[in-house]
Amino acid sequence: MSVNTASLRRHLRAFEWKPMFIEVLRWSNPTERAYALDRDGERFSITPVAQIGGMHVYTCVAASGEMPDSVARKAIENQVKERQYEHIIIFEDGVRQQAIFQWMKRGQGAARSREFPYTRDQSGDQLLQRLNGIAFDFADLDEEGKIDIAKVVERVARSLDVETVTKKFYDEFTRQRDTFQQFMLGIPATADDDARWYVSVMLNRLMFIYFVQTKGFLAGDRDYLRTRLESSKAHLGENRYFRDFLQVLFFEGFAKEEGERTPAVQQLLGAIPYLNGGLFIKHPLEERYGDALDIADEAFEKLFTFFGKWRWHLSERPGDHQNEIDPDVLGYIFEKYINQKQMGAYYTKGDITGYICRNTIIPRLFDKADLSLAALKLPQTIRAYLYPAVTQRDHLPTETAREYQARQERVTRLITEAENDKIATINDAITANLN
Repeated sequence: MSVNTASLRRHLRAFEWKPMFIEVLRWSNPTERAYALDRDGERFSITPVAQIGGMHVYTCVAASGEMPDSVARKAIENQVKERQYEHIIIFEDGVRQQAIFQWMKRGQGAARSREFPYTRDQSGDQLLQRLNGIAFDFADLDEEGKIDIAKVVERVARSLDVETVTKKFYDEFTRQRDTFQQFMLGIPATADDDARWYVSVMLNRLMFIYFVQTKGFLAGDRDYLRTRLESSKAHLGENRYFRDFLQVLFFEGFAKEEGERTPAVQQLLGAIPYLNGGLFIKHPLEERYGDALDIADEAFEKLFTFFGKWRWHLSERPGDHQNEIDPDVLGYIFEKYINQKQMGAYYTKGDITGYICRNTIIPRLFDKADLSLAALKLPQTIRAYLYPAVTQRDHLPTETAREYQARQERVTRLITEAENDKIATINDAITANLN
């Protein structure tokens, strides 16, 4: 649909959220009243801005005038969620010079925050593009003038989720992967599957390192890989980077604790952490092809030039830059190009692995520490440990009438079980899927 971009930009720069959403993006007026929340002794004003189809927009301003940090923003989001499950919060500072748009991507596992900061001195072009995508018009409404929440969530997700950036990265990544393979030696042309597999192993290692180096964890150098490539060419000679530096970094550096490394390795690598995991032990292909494996420096030069075009963040919070990526990209790439049958590798999405981890690690910690649930007083507090989506009185997106009834019956059953002390152990709590 057509959006007046000039008006959208004017309202954004003026922090005029209500006319921006209602007049330009064609949302509806809010039906709620403003209210306040308290967190850690500080009060926050929550003001409704607009709504459509069950999705609500609020502003949040701290009484101190300070912009809440990421921990506070998440806590506030959780409190707002108790009232309205689907929403966007615009956090402002007291002088209205900075704002952060926050939307939570919800799924089967833990929700993930998508945040977009804006200050008055910015053009806001990237944010404007995203806001343009959540505009609505009469064609989106049904005969009763309403719109389904699932349709609203889908459009907001399409505009505010970072998956489009991930796909953009992946499209270019596939071309870089093919180029990288051309510079690799030691695997016969008849074993193309092995060659592609090993390229995948190398690129996964290098992307992981890119995320780590952005935090300054590798000898304090945020461009560690490229710096060491230039040093290798200058001091070791051409095409020695893979064999004489990277393999040492992988197998003698990350794979060993500092006390196990030789002085020569320490001098070559600098101060780097020990990474206890399978990514930096010798791969079966490295065992099979051994010293025949080699990769020219040019492959890394091209790859690092591509990587250098992106902003790498260990957090899941995107900024206002179109080329920002987070570790989700690794999972997306695994999902897209791992050949499960031939490689024996399987990709499991974050919501599933998160569920598995929470429901195995937490019970183990309870058992090791000899803890019980008694301190929680579940017969009186059970509702506090039920997920908001479970207890929501309204229908969830795409929920049928039968599913709605089953969910309400489950809530009643869990409350009754808790009141009768039938949720008494950590295993009971896991079975009941408590938060």
